[in-house]
Amino acid sequence: MLFFRSEEALDEWLAARQTERGAVLLIPQLWNLSQPWYQDRISPDYHGRTVEQARQIFREAGYTSAFWQGV
Repeated sequence: MLFFRSEEALDEWLAARQTERGAVLLIPQLWNLSQPWYQDRISPDYHGRTVEQARQIFREAGYTSAFWQGV
């Protein structure tokens, strides 16, 4: 995960490294996704998630592109 000041800064970083753009989230979107993702992490019963459980969290947050469903 990388943080950038602006879309322009991201584009410059990608161009300098000849790298393709992946998923881009704004801070509020990241915060909303983190709520269901981390809600049970400190539970003694937490044992990780299956791929399908991760995909479900992404779908419920509205992230349905191939990037998010590939896990």
